[in-house]
Amino acid sequence: MTIHPSILAADFANLERELHRIAAADLVHVDVMDAHFVPNLTLGLPVVQRLAEVSPIPLDAHLMIEDPDRWAPDYAAAGASSVTFHVEAAKDPVATARAIRARGARAGLALKPGTPAEPWLERLDEFDLILVMTVEPGFGGQQFMPEVMPKLRQVADAAAAHGRDLRIQVDGGISTTTIGTAAAHGANTFVAGSSVFRSDDPARAIRALRKAAAHGH
Repeated sequence: MTIHPSILAADFANLERELHRIAAADLVHVDVMDAHFVPNLTLGLPVVQRLAEVSPIPLDAHLMIEDPDRWAPDYAAAGASSVTFHVEAAKDPVATARAIRARGARAGLALKPGTPAEPWLERLDEFDLILVMTVEPGFGGQQFMPEVMPKLRQVADAAAAHGRDLRIQVDGGISTTTIGTAAAHGANTFVAGSSVFRSDDPARAIRALRKAAAHGH
């Protein structure tokens, strides 16, 4: 059960300080948005490269961008430990995942709430992580969508059937009240934004999330 606080909820004027506030987490989820694939603009490659240099924990880059086939490997080269891109934006997801791995990072495939998992259940060996979005990507602070739990279970069951040690990630509306549901449906990696960064004690918030996830599992 790994916790990845989302930088989308951090103070963008003090990102290095914010990273040290969440040093108790496993990785930091870095939301890269281009205002094309999603209607929001956050940060890009130079910022990710600098964050990788100063962060006390590894970076989990989530690319909500057009043309990830072109850009995703560069985020691995910039120092991200894990790079996740959206299947809806990629022309050749398997080739892109292989290019990410070739640059030393774990490769993740993200699915929007309405995107089926079936085409990829027989190709799980090409990925290290599957991200099942529990909100529509683009903005933080949205409500958790329980209707995607069957898809989450489908991915988890396929990974178990194939003997794959897969990171199964959920992102969107994750808090102590929803994390148990996601864990019960097979998630083992959790992105949480406001519930960690907006807390007076992020380390305590991270512990509470771990406990709730373990209870759900």
